[in-house]
Amino acid sequence: MRSTTILLAACLLNFSHGTPIGDTQSVLQVPLEDQDHPQEQVQARRLHGRFLHITDLHPDLHYKVHSSTQEEDACHRGKGLAGTYGAETSDCDTPFALINATFKWIEENIKDNIDFVIWTGDSARHDSDEKIPRNANEVLDTNKWIADKFLEVFSTDNNPKKDLAIPIISTFGNNDILPHNILLSGPNKWLKTYTDIWSKFIPEEQRHGFERGGWYFVEVIPKKLAVFSLNTLYFFDHNAAVDGCALRSEPGYEHFEWLRIQLQFIRDRGMKAILIGHVPPARTESKQLWDETCWQKYTLWLDQYRDVIVGGLFGHMNIDHFMLQDKKHIDLVIAGGDASETESIRSLMEEELSIESANDYLEELRADWSGLPNPNVAFNDDETVDDLSKKHKGKKGKKSKKDRALKKIGGPWGERFQVTHVSPSIVPNFFPTLRVMEYNISGLDLSATWANARASEQAEEMDWLEEVFDPTIDEADNEDEDNDEESIAKKKKQHKKPKKPKNPDLIVPSPPSKSSPPGPAYSPQSLTLLGYTQYFANLTYINHDNYVGDEDVDTDKWHEGKHKGKHPKDKVPHPKRFRFQVEYDTFTDPIYKLKDLTVRSYIKLAHRIGQYKPPKGDRIDESFDDEEFDNESGEDDEILEDEDDYIDDNDNDDGEIEAQKEKHKKKKHHRQHEKNKVWLRFVRRAFVGTLEEEDLQTFDEDSGFDLDEEPPSFAHDDEL
Repeated sequence: MRSTTILLAACLLNFSHGTPIGDTQSVLQVPLEDQDHPQEQVQARRLHGRFLHITDLHPDLHYKVHSSTQEEDACHRGKGLAGTYGAETSDCDTPFALINATFKWIEENIKDNIDFVIWTGDSARHDSDEKIPRNANEVLDTNKWIADKFLEVFSTDNNPKKDLAIPIISTFGNNDILPHNILLSGPNKWLKTYTDIWSKFIPEEQRHGFERGGWYFVEVIPKKLAVFSLNTLYFFDHNAAVDGCALRSEPGYEHFEWLRIQLQFIRDRGMKAILIGHVPPARTESKQLWDETCWQKYTLWLDQYRDVIVGGLFGHMNIDHFMLQDKKHIDLVIAGGDASETESIRSLMEEELSIESANDYLEELRADWSGLPNPNVAFNDDETVDDLSKKHKGKKGKKSKKDRALKKIGGPWGERFQVTHVSPSIVPNFFPTLRVMEYNISGLDLSATWANARASEQAEEMDWLEEVFDPTIDEADNEDEDNDEESIAKKKKQHKKPKKPKNPDLIVPSPPSKSSPPGPAYSPQSLTLLGYTQYFANLTYINHDNYVGDEDVDTDKWHEGKHKGKHPKDKVPHPKRFRFQVEYDTFTDPIYKLKDLTVRSYIKLAHRIGQYKPPKGDRIDESFDDEEFDNESGEDDEILEDEDDYIDDNDNDDGEIEAQKEKHKKKKHHRQHEKNKVWLRFVRRAFVGTLEEEDLQTFDEDSGFDLDEEPPSFAHDDEL
């Protein structure tokens, strides 16, 4: 009865979001730069169902136009083809001209059509030039300059105090401190200084807490949605000043306790939350970015608050991709910090991914996804409430194939998994990129904006340090907690009693109420992420530099990019008009075919990417041509394949699935007969379309077709 009620509520919410929402989201497919942009007064603002994600700006005061991209010059000296707006595909940082042009474009095209901004760190240059080492003043000055740019663009009109019209949620990057990566437990001078720099962004009542740990949240839609800024430097395995998240003495432990308490407040108030940070929780079979105890807690927290959390957005890695966390990997013993259990088999991932290391990383993601349970057997988008709630019994009362698949995937909403979104960057290691996310605002009061509510009331917050942590009291208050710990441990599928955490400081968050419907990350409803439009600036065209010299293959760890060995013909640069344009959007994309950004949608996409023998609709063979690759009218039955088109992994036990994944890992580059166009598009987009054919070939050797034949995502109406 309970499951039927939950499914009924969730499906009703699904139906409520399937049609355009008044005049607020009827222009989902219209590029923002093509809309009218009236100059609204703050009191007239309404919710638009959009927000901007911008990350990794890396402004470089020392950048010089037409300098060399060689490692010893770093676009600071010498003669070369470093362009007016940046040296795309190189490891050089961002000229101020690109920063200024980006904010000008945002002001003219996006400012009046979004509800808030997520800014996920790294607003100082890399420490890559031995002749001009960074210092604290430079790091802080460039961060203050970027903060001021946000204030200039998003302040209310004619306001000398620069009060914001919409909230800006900032977070630390690993290059926003000195030395980079290393941040001591707070309070410290860095946290105090950023409290001042971000004084317009951090709610006043949370500044004391921010000085202690560098974390805070903002109610971007009052009483409905909060964005939590996580200080991922305390989770980052490259930060030698801290030691994970298990010990009470560590700032990572404090961070998760603060997050646990605040998310519980959010749940109690009937609100939802988006989590943001700089360093994402990247973790494959061989490498990871976070300390394992922090990854364990994060995945556990997301599972326990799956009714609250809308999604997680991060930067740092520069490549456009997503990742799935699997709650079957949660181990309460490791989360509790048992030293004998925390020795990870994974090595530390590189700080900055090269094409080669990104190749390995993406291949590992794909190998992992190749072992996902088949979502096309477990569920489809056309199921009714009755379909979702009834059991599919096989012969003699045995569970049907569908029921077995549902069990493996975490039920009809895929609640075994969680999604992390990683956005590409402004720094032109590839092409500069912005992402505008769209979310469901059905059922919300469109006039209930952050700016309208800010003056009248303050967000409630409790200082978590005032709470006395007593595990026995916590267990008494939560009668379901022991059962929940057991259920998580049992998922290890070992034929022995589940391990309990030995560390009494590990307090497992309360799970959702048994009567709670699936959260917005799983079931379409108000505040569910619907999709995004990705914008890029084609610097090769915009810089408009003619050159002389040879094109050499760039194989060094430092990447000189496509400008290696080239010199400008003209002494004076003549750049074209700067603009961002749409690279792709998830609403009309003919390859990904994402209905929305729920976990179910991403499980389906990841499963398709992971197929080394793809079904017909996802296959490229020797007869491949442009029209086939970008056919937006492709029939759904070729993409939402019959379950028999896939290798049926749903009757396999976990050991067999792991063996299948291991088989793929042993042979990194698969010489398959049918090429997977979803995987190839995923790779191309990871690098914002900048990879040459020979680079793409490393992701799929012996391709059997010309990768350059993909339709030009970067066609320019006025630029050809």
